[in-house]
Amino acid sequence: MRKRGIIAVSLAGLLLAGCGAGSSDTSENTAAKPAAARAEGGGALTDQAQQAGGAAPAPGKDTTAQAPDLRIDQRSIIYTGSITVRVKNVNDDAAKVTGIATGAGGFVGGDERHSGDGSSTATIKLRIPADKFTAVVDQLAGLGDEENRGINTEDVTEAVVDLDARIEVQKARVESGKRLLAEAKSLDDLVMLEREVATRESDMASLEAKKRRLSDLTSLSTITVILLGPNASVSDDGDEPPGFLSGLSNGWNALVASLGVLLTVLGALLPWIIALGLPAWAVLHLIRRYRRRDHHPVVTPAAEASPSST
Repeated sequence: MRKRGIIAVSLAGLLLAGCGAGSSDTSENTAAKPAAARAEGGGALTDQAQQAGGAAPAPGKDTTAQAPDLRIDQRSIIYTGSITVRVKNVNDDAAKVTGIATGAGGFVGGDERHSGDGSSTATIKLRIPADKFTAVVDQLAGLGDEENRGINTEDVTEAVVDLDARIEVQKARVESGKRLLAEAKSLDDLVMLEREVATRESDMASLEAKKRRLSDLTSLSTITVILLGPNASVSDDGDEPPGFLSGLSNGWNALVASLGVLLTVLGALLPWIIALGLPAWAVLHLIRRYRRRDHHPVVTPAAEASPSST
């Protein structure tokens, strides 16, 4: 009797353990489904996989998200600058500018020159490694008398971090789409999945192009060098302050320009008006005169006297 009780208690314990394991497995599977759906890039392709008869790939191992490194030396910064230097010989110093850029590991991105007797100018665009930016600007200032310098910085660290995250997500979506495409069972599913994969690949290519553009701007700084000859004048464009007076001045200049165009057109048409207008006016005047004579006939004195004699 005692043995039967022990056996019964053991069987009850096993049954309870089995039920607990079953419920635990069920809860784990239920919790894993949303994660698998997210890993597959949304419900659209998951539904297509179910319709195609394919099983969704198993979710990968959980990874802990790491905060980006935002230290000063790890930030992504775009440096742009411009410097105006008055030199004795523009062509000779332009060659020195090219040598400075090459020595710093950069290159010349543009070169525009205007020659003149002591008034020559050169505008040279340099692409310089970001870590050599300040040193190169100082070297350029030493070529002559520095007249103007402007330096701008733009911190694009957040944009770079965001692009990296979006590219990783898009790569995972493309891979999941390709796996589901390989498991398509019908022509309709195949066409739909091919269209979806092509869209995702296009989005990923666009994100990667933006990342390459930012990488180019952050790795190579842009410096615009303006060399002026001894007698060259500095353009004052952009020195006029914005506001009512600036708008009034621009409006007056536009009015004067419009009147100039109008007077030019009138001057071109005036000879034609004189040559054709005066004869046309004379012809119209004669026609009107003859019409008045036809409607009002002239009465002779004999016709007026005949009734009185009767």
